[in-house]
Amino acid sequence: MPRPIRGYIRGIDAMNRFIGRIAMYGIFVLIGILLWSSFSKTFLTPTLWTLEMAQFVMVAYYILGGPYSIQLGSNVRMDLFYGGWSVRQKAWFDSITVFFLMFYLGVLLYGGLGSLSFSLGYFGMEPLEFFWQLAVAFVTGGTEAAGEVLGFLERSSTAWRPYLWPIKTLLVLGVLLMLLQALAELFRDIGRIREGAR
Repeated sequence: MPRPIRGYIRGIDAMNRFIGRIAMYGIFVLIGILLWSSFSKTFLTPTLWTLEMAQFVMVAYYILGGPYSIQLGSNVRMDLFYGGWSVRQKAWFDSITVFFLMFYLGVLLYGGLGSLSFSLGYFGMEPLEFFWQLAVAFVTGGTEAAGEVLGFLERSSTAWRPYLWPIKTLLVLGVLLMLLQALAELFRDIGRIREGAR
């Protein structure tokens, strides 16, 4: 396997391992929020933010932990035939099916970028152009110029009404990390196939 591809696999694996191991502790944050919710509903005035915040933490937990799960091979898969196959047969099968995953993640990433741009006040049909303009404005004029590109920031329709761009940013980041990890898995499978051919 060429050195740049090996470096890519090592770099993506290290990054997703680091992020995934931090995201693992999100379960304790989620437990804390839900315990506070139960306590406040029982003994105090119920808080408005707990249910929605618990949903946000859960989304961050699984979307940022997903690439690490793929890396470990602990994702859910149908194991009717797969478990009995050789390493090379598994690599062939995985190298074909990963394209379906990558296509799905690509569509999800594009939709996520559209949703994120909407939450930042862009109501057009070209989210990539909006993010380019936002980046150019930030680089050339700083935060004030970037603030002029932004529109009306989307908020949740609940009583708490948090801004939605932070969680949508995490969703886009998590899908991008998953796409990068899927590409690393494809390279790894191609390496296994080539090793088996020798």
